[in-house]
Amino acid sequence: MTVRTLSGWSQPPRARPWPRMSVQTIRNVFSVETGYRLSDDQIVNHFPNHYELTRKDLMVKNIKRYRKELEKEGSPLAEKDENGKYLYLDFVPVTYMLPADYNLFVEEFRKSPSSTWIMKPCGKAQGKGIFLINKLSQIKKWSRDSKTSSFVTQSTKEAYVISLYINNPLLIGGRKFDLRLYVLVSTYRPLRCYMYKLGFCRFCTVKYTPSTSELDNMFVHLTNVAIQKHGEDYNHIHGGKWTVNNLRLYLESTRGKEVTGKLFDEIHWIIVQSLKAVAPVMNNDKHCFECYGYDIIIDDKLKPWLIEVNASPSLTSSTANDRILKYNLINDTLNIAVPNGEIPDCKWNKSPPKEVLGNYEILYDEELAQGDGADRELRSRQGQSLGPRGGRSRDSGRTVLTTWK
Repeated sequence: MTVRTLSGWSQPPRARPWPRMSVQTIRNVFSVETGYRLSDDQIVNHFPNHYELTRKDLMVKNIKRYRKELEKEGSPLAEKDENGKYLYLDFVPVTYMLPADYNLFVEEFRKSPSSTWIMKPCGKAQGKGIFLINKLSQIKKWSRDSKTSSFVTQSTKEAYVISLYINNPLLIGGRKFDLRLYVLVSTYRPLRCYMYKLGFCRFCTVKYTPSTSELDNMFVHLTNVAIQKHGEDYNHIHGGKWTVNNLRLYLESTRGKEVTGKLFDEIHWIIVQSLKAVAPVMNNDKHCFECYGYDIIIDDKLKPWLIEVNASPSLTSSTANDRILKYNLINDTLNIAVPNGEIPDCKWNKSPPKEVLGNYEILYDEELAQGDGADRELRSRQGQSLGPRGGRSRDSGRTVLTTWK
């Protein structure tokens, strides 16, 4: 174990054994059975039930519940169009859990039999176990018992989510890409989160095509570096990555500043709403903070979609720029979690001074938002000006997003 001091990192002379804080061990730390209790000067980098956000099926489940609760409350945020789609909360592709929602999925599939769907195991990462389908027979091959015609639940088969595939992704140089954005949550109640300004885009190595003949080619469809690095055209110098700032400059030059600004503010909106969706069920332990890796895909209409949230985004580096970025990410995260390199104190109010934020910027502060009035969020989605802490403003009668803070 290493500790950070005012002068940097050092190895303490007599460090007591401490388990690696992985997503697997964090449950044990907070388990009643283990008998382990954290002292006030100990903090950990995961919330006990972070999986409510970072497990694919639970994330979708919580967002669906959040929508229904807002709808029940009569919130304008849950407003729908004439086709029954949410106007402001439609940021997750249509998703079902398998095998539990199989019949619902079949019903939806038959409405648009030419559509493509993507299947992902609920508890895996780095693109493992993912495949695309465009026929019901492909599902049957995966999930039906060979001797019966009925869909069966096998105890040995892990749960999957199946989502409508975004088959019209925004392409740059003919290639598909997604965004990896880092979001730090210091507390869920009240919600306080920070956006890291140095995110990046991950590109596929093979040019995109919606052709069904390429459904099995993961170098076309999956942006995960763990997959793309095995491609023949993978570039080990830049790693198939663009900085978010480069993406922004590209979009401003090709689509315009106003449209680009609206896109990034919609991404901020998605992140805040996803965190609000899980905040009521999250165990907001005072010893915890967490840095999430958000994966966002932008379609060719510049609509952002939330694909998944990672509890342990990779901190290994594939390029020199990657190493610098992730070193700064770790440093800036710890500066917020433990300001000034002092001994951690879980009792502090978790409101660090602005000068220690580094490359982070405050994305949403629930206390500040409530201080501006309970109708802030309602007005934000109706196009009324909310000032610097987030929402939407009106410009010549048109709705324009401003940064959520």
